[in-house]
Amino acid sequence: MHLFKTIFPKNYHTLNNTSTGPLVSLLKSRSVIRFSGADTIKFLQGLLTNDVKKFSELPSGTTSYVPTPNLPSVYVPPMYAAFLTPQGRFLYDLFLYRKPLGEEKLDGSGSGSGSDSGGDLELFADVDSSVLDELLLTFKRYRLRSKVEIDNVAEDFSCWQRFGGNLAEKSKGEEPEAASVGSGPGVDHSAMSSSHGNGVGWQWFKDPRVDCLGLRGVFPSKDTPPLVESDKETNELNYLLWRIENGIAEGSTEIPIGEAIPLEYNLEGLNAISFDKGCYVGQEFIARTHHRGVIRKRLLSLAFLDDSGKVEQKVGPGSEVINTASGKKIGYVTTALGCRGLGVLRLKEAFKGSGSLTIQGQEDIKVEAIRPKWWPAEWFSEHQQQSAVA
Repeated sequence: MHLFKTIFPKNYHTLNNTSTGPLVSLLKSRSVIRFSGADTIKFLQGLLTNDVKKFSELPSGTTSYVPTPNLPSVYVPPMYAAFLTPQGRFLYDLFLYRKPLGEEKLDGSGSGSGSDSGGDLELFADVDSSVLDELLLTFKRYRLRSKVEIDNVAEDFSCWQRFGGNLAEKSKGEEPEAASVGSGPGVDHSAMSSSHGNGVGWQWFKDPRVDCLGLRGVFPSKDTPPLVESDKETNELNYLLWRIENGIAEGSTEIPIGEAIPLEYNLEGLNAISFDKGCYVGQEFIARTHHRGVIRKRLLSLAFLDDSGKVEQKVGPGSEVINTASGKKIGYVTTALGCRGLGVLRLKEAFKGSGSLTIQGQEDIKVEAIRPKWWPAEWFSEHQQQSAVA
């Protein structure tokens, strides 16, 4: 049985235009935990889908990962990763962050000296709040004799997201607002301190998944993050809608625990999976599916319509999507909010059957499957090839 995200009825309308935002949301659906100790990297490297060893490396001097590249400390970019079952099914997703490397300064080339005087490495992660206790217990079961501490620091830190408007284009380079905060002849030290999180070392980072998601960061709970304007702070459901419109699920309440196949939920396109690292839990299934070359079902953005136009909150998670031309079920809705949703559908029928998709038992509601703009071109050609073969 699928467990899907249930949303309370509200009238939310499209956010995918440049006149909206950028907006900012405190993500109450996410909680912050901390990994620390001598074996932190080794421990997580054997569990997670991404290459956690990159946190022990200094970033390239030619690459800017942060929208405030003139800050004096050396930053390692955040990372998106997943924790799977031994069978390769999804359990949890994590956004991993490493604090700036102490007071280490950039040299003339933009690189650091490589030293880190902070002792044992610490990694922070924002995770799905609804499974926090279960997630902590799972990690601790795998710890065995590893020298790593796993702490719940949700009361001390909060996760925030900046999104919308033309922020996606700004985050590809550096954001003008953020670029004014940093070092140099005219540095504003109070602003720099704010951007660093009052000595804690946190600031806004480009979301590690795709550019359209904007900026993400972990900040001390007692402080308001920099660049947060009161008239731009919005309910987290608007961030959910933004992700839905861009075809991106997040967390164990939107990606079913123990059931979801990560590649069908597009995690490789969201930079959550490294196919070059060594073994991790569930790696064999992921590698086999990836090298097979064709993913027949994927998570898509959906729009729900009736004869009068868009429908509001008439479709629930778990609803089956039917192709009326063939009478076959082609997938199901995983998340719904107003007239938009996410669903895992067979690609061939999802696009070939455009105009003939409906909801089982609600045939007056039409379903439009929308290909996200951030999708790699080869994903679209995959279902074209499947259609040609058929």
